[in-house]
Amino acid sequence: MATLSSSTFQSPTLAQRIMPLLRGFDWPLILILLALAGIGLVAMYSAGYDHGTRFADHARNMLLAAGILFLVAQVPPQRLMTLALPLYALGVALLVAVALFGITKKGAQRWINIGVVLQPSELMKIAMPLLLAWWFQKREGQIRAAEFLIAAALLALPVGLIMKQPDLGTALLVLAAGASVIFFAGLPWKLVLPPVLLAAVGISLVVWYEPQLCADGVRWPVLHNYQQQRICTLLDPTRDPLGKGFHIIQGMIAIGSGGLWGKGFMAGTQTHLEFIPERTTDFIFAAFSEEFGLAGNLTLITCYLLLVWRGLAIAVQADTLFGRLMAAGVSMIFFAYAFVNMGMVSGLLPVVGVPLPFISYGGTAMATLGLALGVLMSIARAQHQPAEQAWQPEAA
Repeated sequence: MATLSSSTFQSPTLAQRIMPLLRGFDWPLILILLALAGIGLVAMYSAGYDHGTRFADHARNMLLAAGILFLVAQVPPQRLMTLALPLYALGVALLVAVALFGITKKGAQRWINIGVVLQPSELMKIAMPLLLAWWFQKREGQIRAAEFLIAAALLALPVGLIMKQPDLGTALLVLAAGASVIFFAGLPWKLVLPPVLLAAVGISLVVWYEPQLCADGVRWPVLHNYQQQRICTLLDPTRDPLGKGFHIIQGMIAIGSGGLWGKGFMAGTQTHLEFIPERTTDFIFAAFSEEFGLAGNLTLITCYLLLVWRGLAIAVQADTLFGRLMAAGVSMIFFAYAFVNMGMVSGLLPVVGVPLPFISYGGTAMATLGLALGVLMSIARAQHQPAEQAWQPEAA
């Protein structure tokens, strides 16, 4: 028998090993993320260069998010779907544990120590849309009113537990992620319009009767006292300009002083004279606006809109209902993040402690964004698989 040459069996090169892992990545999405990451690093350096290692930590968090994105993108959507129920059950169990014996900081009971300190509500930002996408996938073709009611109950449970902590900002993000999945699943407009109209009427009445509702000694039912004060401060920041209204007033001053082109990189007076509280976290948009002006804001908003658009385009092209709903839900998470943060800094929404994606400092939030983008990239990659490798979820 002829002796086989050693060259017959050659180990693959590093490039040959890496290329299959990168195949199918959505490059328009990658370019948008690189643009946002670049803006985030510039904004963080200007706002936080004198905050110790804040800039270096922000860059490290971005690399961590990129690693999470890459790893999750390797998991096919059908595997992600099998994780929906366990992740949701784990998240709810941890939220119950937080309510029973969680760690309290600054009046909020949001954390639990299980060897490491966790904030379970962050998990629900992904687990919630994942579960609802799985729920509607299992009932594809037979979705009736009862399915929507059960989905609403599944959404209400974690949102209620998060509100109880209290953590209005995270509750809003989880609600937005879950509600968007329910909406894209085909929720009839006759069920959408009544609550929207009711909310519009309620907001109008609160604005109209603000002097009476926000008078000293008046307490609102359901809401915590601090939540009531945030709404009253939003309606009239001058009622406590050096206390609860300080954040909103200084944020609006910084945004307005930026003008059209801004004061320039690292030249923001409101920012560097420390008039802007939390300038590297929740209120970094005010610092960014002061230094880069309306032009910078429009660039940043355009990047966010492109990110949402690309996510929805991936949703439209997905082969399964699960992929469409999950991609749409993840896209709306980014919209909710950006809308709520910019709204609260601009004085249009109450201050609820929601970070600005890729711009605000925060390790947990950045890891959550990396996880969400990994799910989106996994769905995008599944669209480029050969037909014989494409997956179909099991029938209910």
